[in-house]
Amino acid sequence: MATLTIRGLDDETKARLRVSAARHGRSMEAEVRSILEEALPSRQASGGLGSRIHARFADIGGVELDLPGRSEMPRAATLQA
Repeated sequence: MATLTIRGLDDETKARLRVSAARHGRSMEAEVRSILEEALPSRQASGGLGSRIHARFADIGGVELDLPGRSEMPRAATLQA
């Protein structure tokens, strides 16, 4: 478990947090945990970067490209020093 310290929290926000915690029957610490869990999405296996990019732009539609056929076999690159 990690520990988080919040500095510079103004008195009004702290008072609202205290009231919210009391309303839900929890400690202020438990209330903050609940708020953070609700605000941050849980990590889900959503695939790799390519899958996420595809999902984001899937509604736009695709493009059909005419790829030329290979006329010769690929060859190793020639590197010069």
